[in-house]
Amino acid sequence: MEMENTTKDSRSTKEITDTLKRRGHVVTSWDELPQVTMDETGIETSSYRVGLPDNDDAPTVFKLYFPPNCRVEAHTHSCDYSEIIIEGSQKVSGKWLYKGDIRVGLANKGYGPLIAGPEGASILVIFADGNWPAIGIGAGDGSTINASKLLAQFSAAENS
Repeated sequence: MEMENTTKDSRSTKEITDTLKRRGHVVTSWDELPQVTMDETGIETSSYRVGLPDNDDAPTVFKLYFPPNCRVEAHTHSCDYSEIIIEGSQKVSGKWLYKGDIRVGLANKGYGPLIAGPEGASILVIFADGNWPAIGIGAGDGSTINASKLLAQFSAAENS
């Protein structure tokens, strides 16, 4: 049985919102969601909100790809979150995590650095709400987290 290629152009926040309000659900894919590549690290990421895209109280889900040996400085988040290693490996605060490992974190508790393994790492991160932007801690200068670039693309306020 042949599978139809369902990859489409990026769907706008307005289109997703309109469909949700009209039908009560929407079907999409990571390929249809806007993607950001971080110039500083090569990290590729896409995101969506659980529920309406403009609801800052809604859980927020990110899929990230970290290139081999990519390093991200120590940081924290203003909300609880969970990370699931989908492929590859990543060292977090000195401990290696592998495919299938789950890490749960509390708001305002720092961790890092993050270092992708030699094969890179694909990670699914689920934030409790829209307070996901990384907050640098320690000696880092914030360049490897570049929260402003992510906010410009993925903030509900920016895209409503």
